[in-house]
Amino acid sequence: MGPVNYESFKTVESTNSPGVRFTVSRISFSRRVELMQSVRELARRIEFLQATDSAAEQMEAALLKAEIDRVYLRWGLRRIEGLVLDGVEATPALLIEAGPEPLFREALAAVRAEAGISEAERKN
Repeated sequence: MGPVNYESFKTVESTNSPGVRFTVSRISFSRRVELMQSVRELARRIEFLQATDSAAEQMEAALLKAEIDRVYLRWGLRRIEGLVLDGVEATPALLIEAGPEPLFREALAAVRAEAGISEAERKN
């Protein structure tokens, strides 16, 4: 029997935009720890803010959730292919900054799927 070949990334075809491909990081123990450290404080603040009825604090919680989405995408999206934004070949940073939101959301879903984060876990 030969060695096991494992790639630390996975390429996913976009279902929203044919020809666009996302390369996302697969989870490892170290990368899971890194991700958890990146979002830990934001998640704590969200939980605290959601415990109130204040509209301002609910808005702050929504903004922090969006920041967590951005952290996830920065953490897990390695490459994007087949997309040109404002005449420039797209990068993960450019997708976050200026890309269409449906592609951002699709790439985020691919990252979350590889990280093993379900929709129910994400909402908690």
